[in-house]
Amino acid sequence: MADPSFDVVSKVDHQEADNALNQAGKELSQRFDFRGTDTTIAWAGEDGVTITSATEERCTAAIEVFKEKLIKRGISLRSLEIGEPQASGKTYKVTGKIVEGISSENAKKIGKLIRDEGPKGVQSQIQGDQLRVSGKKRDDLQAVIALLKNADLDIALQFTNYR
Repeated sequence: MADPSFDVVSKVDHQEADNALNQAGKELSQRFDFRGTDTTIAWAGEDGVTITSATEERCTAAIEVFKEKLIKRGISLRSLEIGEPQASGKTYKVTGKIVEGISSENAKKIGKLIRDEGPKGVQSQIQGDQLRVSGKKRDDLQAVIALLKNADLDIALQFTNYR
């Protein structure tokens, strides 16, 4: 029988992200403090988000509304990269994107963390945009999961295929 293992991934439920964006758009259209500012939020491409508004303050407030909706939908803010409001003619515009997958440098950083601070006998392998962690004992794997949850990494991590 093969050693117990699990995968470390960084994925976002696109349906939940779409629901959060739609809820934020609805709130922006209904809230009193956004009336007359032409504040909109929309998808830009596959994973991009564009927020436009008449003032810089309303633009940053719209970002906060979107972040609030993402949190309520269970999406980590670590998976959202968003910039600062930029003047674009008479309006202000902010672009951002929802980041998925573990980059190779982050995967190397996680692998090094597991080697240095994890239990003995636990190995990690980079497989594309995810990491496979395997070991002899399930308790060691659970210790690695606890270690990664407590680590201060810049990406949102999920743990799947625990067998």
